[in-house]
Amino acid sequence: MENSQALLSDWLPTTPKEARLREWDEVDVVLFSGDAYIDHPSFGAAVVGRIIEREGFRIAIVPQPNWKDDLRDFKKFGRPRMFFAVTAGSMDSMINHYTANKRLRSNDAYTAGNKAGFRPDYPVIVYSKILKELYPDTPIVIGGIEASLRRFTHFDYWQDKLRPSILQESGADLLIYGMGEQPLSELLRLLDRGVPFENIRNIRQTVVLGSEKEVARVIKKDNYIELSSHRKCLDDKIAFAKNFKHIERESNMVNAKTLLQNVGNKTLIVWPPFPTMSEKELDSSFDMPYTRLPHPRYKKRGPIPAYEMIKFSVNMHRGCFGGCSFCTISAHQGKFVASRSKESILKEVDALTEHPDFKGYLSDLGGPSANMYRMKGEDLSICDTCTRPSCIFPNLCYNLNTNHKELTEVYKAVDSHPKIKKAFIGSGIRYDMLVDDSLSVEQKKSAKEYIDVLAKNHVSGRLKVAPEHTSDKVLKLMRKPSFDLFYKFEKQFMNASDKAGLNQQVIPYFISSHPGSTMEDMADLAIKTKKMGFQLEQVQDLTPTPMTVAAVIYYSGVHPYTLKEIYTPKNKKDKLNQRKFFFWYKRENQDWIRKALKEMGKGEWVPILLGK
Repeated sequence: MENSQALLSDWLPTTPKEARLREWDEVDVVLFSGDAYIDHPSFGAAVVGRIIEREGFRIAIVPQPNWKDDLRDFKKFGRPRMFFAVTAGSMDSMINHYTANKRLRSNDAYTAGNKAGFRPDYPVIVYSKILKELYPDTPIVIGGIEASLRRFTHFDYWQDKLRPSILQESGADLLIYGMGEQPLSELLRLLDRGVPFENIRNIRQTVVLGSEKEVARVIKKDNYIELSSHRKCLDDKIAFAKNFKHIERESNMVNAKTLLQNVGNKTLIVWPPFPTMSEKELDSSFDMPYTRLPHPRYKKRGPIPAYEMIKFSVNMHRGCFGGCSFCTISAHQGKFVASRSKESILKEVDALTEHPDFKGYLSDLGGPSANMYRMKGEDLSICDTCTRPSCIFPNLCYNLNTNHKELTEVYKAVDSHPKIKKAFIGSGIRYDMLVDDSLSVEQKKSAKEYIDVLAKNHVSGRLKVAPEHTSDKVLKLMRKPSFDLFYKFEKQFMNASDKAGLNQQVIPYFISSHPGSTMEDMADLAIKTKKMGFQLEQVQDLTPTPMTVAAVIYYSGVHPYTLKEIYTPKNKKDKLNQRKFFFWYKRENQDWIRKALKEMGKGEWVPILLGK
């Protein structure tokens, strides 16, 4: 929608004055968010708000409330008719605030003007406690990635300790985990039928702190797993690690069990997830009447970087079956991919071409992984009983359909739009699904066509992919394919680029300090990437985030599936030293690298990496 056509009442109200423009004198739900309010399907608060509106309720959004003054932002709408909703925003607040070295960031991409300081650490807890203090009898529903990934006892890297479920810490009444459209819609329907909030205790994909009677009912049904209690996890790191295997499996099972965890004098009841969203359900989430613009309140405060990054991108699907050890996507969005219809995608492309700032270029046609669109099991009954956390590690599942034909057809349909000059693929590509030896003849044919179309029409000269490491030992812990497949993919991509008459390159992403990664592994990475002609730029140090295999290993010292000990670089010095190998070409690192290689008995690598 063009700025000139947009009315203030096109956004969900953020002040009582805006609510009165809709002739509302009270609201049903007030949503507090740690992000600026961007009315766009890529931002969870907007999606939640639009769902509540679609179900016929009055919703107000309070973005980035001031928690340090007289709390007027928390009082301005008064007590809602049904409940308060609370989210930290589109990313975990602690990753938003701190670097991997725990240094405070000086900016915030989800705030107007890229300014830091507009949200507290752990907003879900801070906002919820304030609301409970002001309105003790009004229910609070928490959700979003921060709440979702902290729903069990979890390791908090920033405080370097285990913390209990965020439901217990925040004092909220209900936690919705994962992508919340289905449980939220169910909650609203029950409330609309007159069911009191306190009686709504067993919606799928929600978490409650259960009474003894409620827990007894779950146990009676006998489809549950009891995890080690929070107290036991505090006393025993191995008990904490063992919990994770059940948590990860049941979060991604078609027929999942209910999970129970004792915390204090209550028991956490984590109900199984909803089935993966259908195409129709996902389309309806993206087709709601978003303005696709930041709220006008930010006009004088400067651009919001997170919005600028995605404003001309199209999200085609959700979920990821990669199951990488350091990544939270499958923990939050689920292992099974939900895809939009081609019609819904093209409708969004059409709408973007009408944006006043649109110059003919889409920044991304993608998803969590660019090339998982429409992919699922050939025989879904096999998926019904599968316990693998990844469909492509340690090998491509024989039941997985990796045909790229439908995805390539969407690309071609977008390319043929008269107002599209070029659509880039900015999301990461899983190249193992394009070059793996186990692909069938038909899959190889579709993969070759995909690489050809990608190289010819959808790259700006540099294609970013994420091998993450070069050591097969480390890659195995990461649940990533052998680095050999990167060589193979790069060769095919460069051939396709040459065929198209284009001078292009592949830019690899790497991670240091992942569990299992030693100084020798990092030196090996430096040598291999130097031989390929890379001077690395796209690198990061691991941040162990809640509900990942990497965070469990980092804290407990063992792999949650095998319980075998795994070396993990933990102190600041070791982590910084691993990073130095990324930048072997910088003069200030070279004396240290020369000395380090000799100390690890790899003196013969010095001339290979640094010359004479």
